[in-house]
Amino acid sequence: MTPSRSASPPRLDPKLCCVCGGCVGLCPADALTLEETILRIDASACDSCGLCVDFCPVAALSFPEGRKGASGAEEAGRTADAVVVGAGPAGSICAKFLAAAGLDVLVIEKRQEVGAPKRCAEGIGPGILDEVGVAIDPRWTAARIGRAVLHAPGGACVAWPLGDEREHGFILERKVFDKHLLRDAVRAGARTMIKTTARAVVRKDGRVRGVVVEHMGRRRIVAARLVVAADGVESKIARSAGIPSAARPAGLMSCIQYEMAGLDAVDPSEIHLYYGAGIAPGGYAWVFPKGGGTANVGVGIKMRLARGRTARDYLDDFLAGRPEIFGRAQALEINCGGVPVRPLATPLVADGLMVIGDAGQMVNPITGSGIKLAMLSGKMAAEAAVAAIRADDLSARALRAYPSRWEKEHGRKLRKLLKLQRFADGLTDGDLDRVAAILSPEILAQLKNARFGSFAARALRKLPHLSPLVIKYLRS
Repeated sequence: MTPSRSASPPRLDPKLCCVCGGCVGLCPADALTLEETILRIDASACDSCGLCVDFCPVAALSFPEGRKGASGAEEAGRTADAVVVGAGPAGSICAKFLAAAGLDVLVIEKRQEVGAPKRCAEGIGPGILDEVGVAIDPRWTAARIGRAVLHAPGGACVAWPLGDEREHGFILERKVFDKHLLRDAVRAGARTMIKTTARAVVRKDGRVRGVVVEHMGRRRIVAARLVVAADGVESKIARSAGIPSAARPAGLMSCIQYEMAGLDAVDPSEIHLYYGAGIAPGGYAWVFPKGGGTANVGVGIKMRLARGRTARDYLDDFLAGRPEIFGRAQALEINCGGVPVRPLATPLVADGLMVIGDAGQMVNPITGSGIKLAMLSGKMAAEAAVAAIRADDLSARALRAYPSRWEKEHGRKLRKLLKLQRFADGLTDGDLDRVAAILSPEILAQLKNARFGSFAARALRKLPHLSPLVIKYLRS
């Protein structure tokens, strides 16, 4: 085949490009490079031979004079009973339960690979998988965790055994786990559109009636009786429906994590959490093992407490300060992201819309963990949505059964944990060392479940200088 030629370099349509790299391997002038998920064209090197244009399997490359480009016009697309925007744990669980009830469900996912890149330490507690009907699969269980070890700034440790095997947690392989969840949704009857960006909701008669999406360069309207915003902490679907879901800086942790190899001394059955202003101000550093000498190692910090330093600065210092653990370790992967640690105070529903998972900032304020809460919110929302659709009433009032149940079962607890987080923010490193001395596995279990009586009583008795802070916390 004789390649196309042009007087100008080709142009790239990033909405179409699947970053497969085939064009880079073909280019005789080395004018194309692939950086992460971005294809770049060096116009000064390109000789416009056209090999890449002819090769591209999705027509993402074209010459300016013959370029079709993405259509700006919105065309009629698909219809569904429910559109779920986002194929993370919240969205896939929600889609599975909706489809299992006999509804026509379409899942929209902006990435071309579900589960990647991960923005997660991949830990999950026991019990939740049974609650949402997910069978444990060794393909996505990287390690089973029987103990948590908390490290105070001065070096003291508090070991927290997690009970018998039924109470052990898991470190997941999210890239496999998320696909497994979406596969279950498809098996239940859901349809999918991958590499599709949901731009905004569609309104009709004052209520949400679908979404505008861009799929492989074409803009479409997907009509639906219900839209579920499961598009993560950066959710634009909730905001486009009038729900102020943007996270505030004070309620967002800045996080970075390396997945590392060469950690042969790390016990694969233990997670380690490190606290202190010099380690991770307002948060903590973690080591979550994945077996075979690998682990997720990261830090989460509050920027207002970070004295102008970045999360990466703190992580690199954390690694350099522990050569006995990380001296031989090398990064296999870098993950960054923001974790919301302040529950959304605005409504989780509107006419024709529900908000679930990270889009609703449903994250434990103390641990930053969100997989469990995401899946539970997806199931709760689906159950409320099925009842509303069968009653042919998708008003916010009819959908309110979901946020009411969420508040009763989880919302109050999360607000109590947020109070504990604020209390912890007022502690110095010396205070943290003293608190570690009065902690026990029993008290840690109570704190996890937002029961603070024993901790407060012991703190008032053993650490009298903290009395004003404890009393302020109890009264708030």
